[in-house]
Amino acid sequence: MAAVSLSFKRSDSIAEGMPEALKESRYQMKKCFARYVSKGKRVMKNPQLMEELEKSIDDKAEKAKVMEGFLGYIICSTQEAVVLPPFVAFAVRPHPGVWEYVKVNSVDLSVDGVTPRDYLKYKETIYDEKWAKDEHALEVDLAALEPSTPLLTLPSSIGKGAQFISRFISAKLDARSESMKPLLDYLLALDHGGQKLMINKTVDTVNKLRTALLLAEVFVSGLPKNTPFQKFEPRFEELGLEKGWGDTAGTVKETLNCLSEVLQAPDPVNLEKFLGRVPSIFNIVILSPHGYFGQADVLGLPDTGGQIVYILDQVKAFEEELLLRIKQQGLTIKPQILVVTRLIPEAKGTKCNQELETVLNTKHSHILRVPFKTETGVVRQWVSRFDVYPYLERYAQDAAAKVVDILQGKPDLIIGNYTDGNLVASLMATKLGVTQGTIAHALEKTKYEESDVKWKELEPKYHFSCQFTADMMAMNTTDFIITSTYQEIAGSKDRPGQYESHHAFTLPGLCRFVSGIDVFHPKFNIASPGADQSIYFPYTQKQKRLTSFHPAIDELLYSKTENEEHTGYLEDRNKPIIFSMARLDTVKNITGLVEWYGKNKKLRGLVNLVVVAGFLDPSKSKDREEISEINKMRSLIDKYQLNGQMRWIAAQTDRVRNGELYRCIADTKGAFVQPALYEAFGLTVIEAMNCGLPTFATNQGGPAEIIVDGVSGFHIDPTNGDEASAKMADFFDKCKDPSYWNKISTAGLQRIYECYTWKIYATKVLNMGSIYGLWRQLTKEEQQAKDKYLQLLYNLQFRNLAKTVPVATDQAQQHAQPKPVAIPASQPPSQNPVCKLLSAIFTRKRKGDQ
Repeated sequence: MAAVSLSFKRSDSIAEGMPEALKESRYQMKKCFARYVSKGKRVMKNPQLMEELEKSIDDKAEKAKVMEGFLGYIICSTQEAVVLPPFVAFAVRPHPGVWEYVKVNSVDLSVDGVTPRDYLKYKETIYDEKWAKDEHALEVDLAALEPSTPLLTLPSSIGKGAQFISRFISAKLDARSESMKPLLDYLLALDHGGQKLMINKTVDTVNKLRTALLLAEVFVSGLPKNTPFQKFEPRFEELGLEKGWGDTAGTVKETLNCLSEVLQAPDPVNLEKFLGRVPSIFNIVILSPHGYFGQADVLGLPDTGGQIVYILDQVKAFEEELLLRIKQQGLTIKPQILVVTRLIPEAKGTKCNQELETVLNTKHSHILRVPFKTETGVVRQWVSRFDVYPYLERYAQDAAAKVVDILQGKPDLIIGNYTDGNLVASLMATKLGVTQGTIAHALEKTKYEESDVKWKELEPKYHFSCQFTADMMAMNTTDFIITSTYQEIAGSKDRPGQYESHHAFTLPGLCRFVSGIDVFHPKFNIASPGADQSIYFPYTQKQKRLTSFHPAIDELLYSKTENEEHTGYLEDRNKPIIFSMARLDTVKNITGLVEWYGKNKKLRGLVNLVVVAGFLDPSKSKDREEISEINKMRSLIDKYQLNGQMRWIAAQTDRVRNGELYRCIADTKGAFVQPALYEAFGLTVIEAMNCGLPTFATNQGGPAEIIVDGVSGFHIDPTNGDEASAKMADFFDKCKDPSYWNKISTAGLQRIYECYTWKIYATKVLNMGSIYGLWRQLTKEEQQAKDKYLQLLYNLQFRNLAKTVPVATDQAQQHAQPKPVAIPASQPPSQNPVCKLLSAIFTRKRKGDQ
């Protein structure tokens, strides 16, 4: 099939090539399409399509010919198909980020290419036929307002937006003086607290800037490299140059050279290097409203988990990098980082009712808590992340006022987190005119199957109409998007990415997004987080080892006592340990690992198994999926008689002790296993590898990018347990030669240090802030139309949807099931004034829609 994949270059390639392919196997295809339409109108997923295709062809040779040819490739690449007899419309994804739509008539096998708009209308017919046929149904086409935005073209380039933008800016900034004017304006705008940086207003032309640089370079070349900037500051002021070039003559000269080279012959490398030195970012605001955001006693509370750990580690990395940059820039400015979250008066024993809290192990970073408010006052209790939408507009206003007051001015960069934080970041950044970045963490549309087309069924509980609309606004408003992996953006060969699933979708009865977000947009960037290296460090660093935890860890791993914290025991303490730690749910697949281990006698003979996950007693859990997994775990332990070889430990929330636990597993010459059916990133993989623990991780998702298979760890297929357990057994067999274990351990650490540290992350994101800050200034006028479009969507659609979400009262309602509510826009559009007005504004009738 590799050969046919090369043909998928043009939007009409399938429609052109498919008729001939159908003709070559006409008899079998007639049978196949008859099967597709035999059950009436429906949506078919890829496995169903493949199964019906295989059942339609009896001859093995003919079946192989079809499956390996053009038709087989098309069906394999189809994510879903809409069956509306006699037609079948296919949504084909030949490459990550590339979608094509075709319609086949099952009677005569004629083929027509269709637009995303038409495909969505076919799909809507299954769920709301009246709305699908309404000419006034609301359509949003967010690509229509970006005709001048340069897009990447290769799937392999997705996620490298900052590099692409640097190339594009370099092309715009040719050596002519008039072309360099935007860069000069950018430099003239640099100041902090009224203090001009780098150049002052006397350097008001590009030629004056070139002259000042030339004279300054000649001057500093005659000074010793370590001469402090203060010694020659008066001379620079005479030239119209201010602080910010560097702390010594050596660093100042390097920065001067960088800018001179950009002015002489701009190229992406020099531009990125220069912008990385520009003092443009000092104050950062990070938004994360939902949940209990705190530094102690919060993990495990509702809506409170990995996002908080991510942000707190992120803040420390940002502050360290900012302090280093500011020193190298020759400045004495103190950076400020504010994590803006919600103040919750009923704080359940946490500090979430405290307005301002210093972030631990930082000097200039704080948590700022701002309450949700309604017309009747402050909302006192926790509010689910699915129910926050009525509060966010006022919250954004209140938070912006607080931020400006504390910082004594506007921030230089605003970063949102999750849907609510990203929407508030968009509102705040738009109001203040500040560069914005967003981080999804999780996009709910991809977590809940068919949550777009079945949004009405889920609306009373999840309010997805608000969430998906907010996601689309934030994605399209932000200057750049930070992701952890390529797969988060554009998925893999077989699975669309989280962002990619928003390229075109529909909420029948409410809104049709004919173009939502394009993963080829240069706003997408990959900046993978690390693990806190003060907690997760190699087992070989004996002087740093937290030996005070060893008695408790020994008890946790090896005691034969059974209680609420651990069950099972390890008979042979001399065996290495296979270790896994995750939530106890179906996707994390911990029970799958237990079954793989139980079935593989060779593996059981070589190693013990220890898993840390969930509760041990189903009566302790309120989650139906976890209860099911607890019962399954107990059943597997009995079925495979694992007592003596397996230890099951309840979930552990002490990160510091968990770091030492990883290292104690490494002491046994064991391995870490991450067996998830799908994992967006894989933070535990990073943690384990940081501790020097050889790691086996799922090939479905982010871990496949973290680990180089067979070099710095191993990929395992979570759908093939026998193969996965055999791979582990083979590893431990080879580890009878101790140098093999050490080799994989060392290679894993090297991989982390090269790609997955918070230092690397902070450098990348701060550079993005500078690059996209300049890009924002260069494209200000071009973005005005899209900004107005998004404001209309917010004012006329989102605000009305937010009003349908029940507001909390003094009687804590968070555990009550919300009653179904009327969604104004779910009325027939002709009866809905909001939808009618939006339709007039947004619906874009095009000749030959693409």
